[in-house]
Parts: sequence; structure tokens; C-alpha cells
Amino acid sequence: MNRINLPPYDIKLREKDGKRQIFDFLRRKYVALTPEEWVRQHFVHYLVAHCGYPKGLLANEKELRAGDKRLRCDTLLYNNDLQPLMIIEYKAPEVEITQHVFDQISTYNRLLHVDYLIVSNGHHHYCCRMDYEKGGYSFLENIPLYEDL
Repeated sequence: MNRINLPPYDIKLREKDGKRQIFDFLRRKYVALTPEEWVRQHFVHYLVAHCGYPKGLLANEKELRAGDKRLRCDTLLYNNDLQPLMIIEYKAPEVEITQHVFDQISTYNRLLHVDYLIVSNGHHHYCCRMDYEKGGYSFLENIPLYEDL
């Protein structure tokens, strides 16, 4: 897989029926190893191991419903009251982070109304804090530690 701008971790890979899989420690199962999944697994491990995010408050591939339309957030972080606090959207390393990616995560946020949005392709990571009173957002220089949320 591609080298990315995230710390390494003890990756668990396997091959099943001729397809490579990676272990998702949040879902506790092996999933198809795609470039986007490579980024997701590295990023989630980074949040837990380096930023202090509680594993039990993170969820991968969380389904949302808007009427009869089904959407799926790549990763959600919940607060201690199990209310959504952060949406994280991943792209494959070769995918450029564009306005379209931010439009996608904004669609999810219209349903969830979270405080933080993160977008990463493994090379570049963008985090913004929402300001609903002023109707805007501000980009943060770094991914915040959990204790600072």
C-alpha cells in the first residue's frame, strides 16, 4: 500500500478468497483492503494511540438516513453522552482534497450538527471547528487531542 503521512502501527493483514483484507479494530473484523481503508485504519489508530481518543466512542461506516436516502459516514466520534461530536471523511491517497469533499462532509453535518469535521487522504489532514452562532467554521492547525475537544 501507499506511504502516507500518519504514524505506523501493528497492521493486521490477511488474504481471503484471493483478496487482501485489513483488520478494523473498531468493527472487530477484517474488511477489504482498499486505499481508502488503508487511510481510515491508520487515521483511527493515530486518533486512539497518539491523540487519546477513546476507542469506545469511535464508529466506522456509520449509516445515516435523510428521508429514504442512505448515507454512510466514514468515522464518527461521539461524546460521553453518545451524541455525535466529530465526522471524519477519508479519501484514497491519490484523491485530491477538493471542495467536493467538503461538500460531502457538510451534507452529513446537516444531519448531525457536530462540532468538528476532519477530511484526510493520508497525506493531508484538514480539521475545522464549527461555529453555529456565527454561521461559519475555522480551520485548526492540528488535529486536536481528545482532552482539548
